[in-house]
Amino acid sequence: MTKTAAIIGGGVIGGGWAARFLLNGWNVRVFDPDPEAERKIGEVLENARRSLPGLSDVPLPSEGTLTFHDEMAEAVKGATWIQESVPERLDLKLRVYKSLQEECDPGAIIGSSTSGFKPSELQEGALRPEQIVVTHPFNPVYLLPLIELVPTEKNPSEMVARAQDLLKSVGFFPLHIKKEIDAHIADRFLEAVWREALWLVKDGIATTEEVDEAIRMGFGIRWAQMGLFETYRVAGGEAGMRHFMAQFGPALKWPWTKLMDVPEFTDELVDLIAEQSDAQSGMHSIRELERIRDNNLVSMMRALKAQNYGAGAVLNQHDALLKPGALPTLEQADLTQPILTLSRAVPLDWTDYNGHMNEAKYLEAFAAATDRFMEIIGCDMDYIASGGSYFTAENHIRYIDEVHAGARIQIRTQMLLGQGKKLHVFHSMYEGEKLLATGESFLLHVSLETRRPSAPSPEIEAAMAQIAEAQAGLPYPEGAGAAIRKPA
Repeated sequence: MTKTAAIIGGGVIGGGWAARFLLNGWNVRVFDPDPEAERKIGEVLENARRSLPGLSDVPLPSEGTLTFHDEMAEAVKGATWIQESVPERLDLKLRVYKSLQEECDPGAIIGSSTSGFKPSELQEGALRPEQIVVTHPFNPVYLLPLIELVPTEKNPSEMVARAQDLLKSVGFFPLHIKKEIDAHIADRFLEAVWREALWLVKDGIATTEEVDEAIRMGFGIRWAQMGLFETYRVAGGEAGMRHFMAQFGPALKWPWTKLMDVPEFTDELVDLIAEQSDAQSGMHSIRELERIRDNNLVSMMRALKAQNYGAGAVLNQHDALLKPGALPTLEQADLTQPILTLSRAVPLDWTDYNGHMNEAKYLEAFAAATDRFMEIIGCDMDYIASGGSYFTAENHIRYIDEVHAGARIQIRTQMLLGQGKKLHVFHSMYEGEKLLATGESFLLHVSLETRRPSAPSPEIEAAMAQIAEAQAGLPYPEGAGAAIRKPA
């Protein structure tokens, strides 16, 4: 059954929440009195559709339905999750909770995107304080996994656990903060860095661009995959964290930073920073900067995904939730037709300077389809561990049409030969019904002990015979055999 999320406030953050839920199969209702809300959320969705699905190596659920509502009561009625992202004014948030709690399901979770208010402040005077928690995201909400989940003692543990499960189901990493504090955890770090950066610019030590370069060329990259303490543990060398603390602890007494002293926010300081920022990034529109940001984030997180580390581990966990049922098994497939062996979105890091899929990535996609076909006939990781596998002898790819980032592609596979040690498959890549490319592979079954061709197991032989019989009526594919050896 499709779940429904209500988004109260459709700005940058609310739009990101809407995109995250919508692209993970939820129906989304938006309430925002801003007459431009639909346009703004549409632009956020355009970027999200291009970038988010490519983080997954399996298909996301079918996109939910997005609706806009003139009355908040209409938006929240029957919603499983209600996300409040209105401006940071406590009086406004309390009025919003009063209105929506009169209409919403008592079992719904009400999350606040607040970056500063404590949940106890948000629960004050509420009809049902146990419904309200802080769920503070990070921009772009549709890509970054962190959610600071901050409850109080008024929130039942069962409700907190349910909130964690729902957030994980759409690919978030809910960090359960067990003791509330102003600005939670992450924004307290950001505020410290922001204060020091303002002093560095005001005192003429660095420009806005030089501050940014210091972050993104150095510790920002380290933090992206190891955070703060793990990074410093490594810095301590073989002696570890104790050595690091002993070596650098005395520096805490030195007057390096001005964290407890805030520069006066004068017009001159604002003008100075704004002028330097314009010089640094003014050649790009906001939409262009968002796309640059999304390209970089997706590429970095996919690299972390390959290492199953940091944000990449969260992406792999989300894929594991999505994978069951994404592709058919031998028993589930209609064997009289080419078998679905790959279904996914084209990630941003698969595209080249022309804006379409790099030719090497076609081979990667077809190789993944071949691996899936091997699994279908029984040559899975357990079988390979037992000493047998298929080695590719030849490939032939035809590039028929362009493929762009965000495209939802499928590969369907026809077995042209599956007998003895020989396996010959023909893959067709589609976007909808548009044929994009074909890939043909000839493989030999090999003993991993002797590294020489050998017969597969009787179970694999039987599976190939079943597919061969079912697909016997299919026509020989156009373009097949042009560069593949004919079976002897």
